[in-house]
Amino acid sequence: MKLSVVIVSYNVRQLLDDCLRSVERALEGIEGEVFVVDNNSSDDSINFLQPRHPSVHFIANDENLGFARANNQAIRLSVAQYVLLLNPDTVVFENTLHGSVSFLDSHPEAGGVGVRMLTREGTPAPESRRAVPTPWVAFLKMLGLSHRYYMSHLPWDQPSRIEVISGAFCMLRRKALDQVGLLDEDFFMYGEDIDLSYRLLKGGWQNWYLPLDIIHYKGESTQKSSFRYVHVFYQAMLIFFRKHYGHLSFFLSLPIQLAIYFRAALALLHMLSRRLHVFLNPQNEKNNL
Repeated sequence: MKLSVVIVSYNVRQLLDDCLRSVERALEGIEGEVFVVDNNSSDDSINFLQPRHPSVHFIANDENLGFARANNQAIRLSVAQYVLLLNPDTVVFENTLHGSVSFLDSHPEAGGVGVRMLTREGTPAPESRRAVPTPWVAFLKMLGLSHRYYMSHLPWDQPSRIEVISGAFCMLRRKALDQVGLLDEDFFMYGEDIDLSYRLLKGGWQNWYLPLDIIHYKGESTQKSSFRYVHVFYQAMLIFFRKHYGHLSFFLSLPIQLAIYFRAALALLHMLSRRLHVFLNPQNEKNNL
């Protein structure tokens, strides 16, 4: 079998339906299989979707295991030469899977590929190409200087070697996965794609960006205005930094960790300010709807 598609879902029933329809069209002509791992959604996702997609393998968890653990569940059951990790809030263009598989077939040194992710407005998302957040790159990003992190020097219309493949669309060579290991389950959500991409690079594999398209309705399954989001996101940053750069001297690592805590505190303060504004001005908020 050529391709196993793995989608982890949480309370995005309609988006997942659209995603699966796009995947089924894009898989035509490819020997493949599709897994959906549902992390205990409350929107009756599986009962709604199973009759509409009878060829899909659905896995129902009785708790939210997080992104890494749920993906690993399906990867262990999958059998294809390549594994695609795909977000449920995406729509895959018809040539994207064929193009990605063809590239991996002709580039045996490639451990994985990502694609050009388009926003709902149709513009390329910067996170389609990212660099490993080394202490220096992370420090620059914390200062708002993200040109290096998003590898902005690369052209959008040509295949390019990158460092980090987004977990929203991450097609992986099974041979590479067998070598470097599956997703690190210490990450609940966020950061696991950076960690896996970094381990691929350290294992001698190449990561590539391809000018093939998906639409990514980013963050639809995550309430980014929640305290939980801020905690999970910045905790993932700390896990990655401690795992891969914990050996650095105290005087080098401390500023980065302080910067992470500082950015987390700013994000929380911003949310509190917005909630207070809505509480004090409910009529203005209603008029904006």
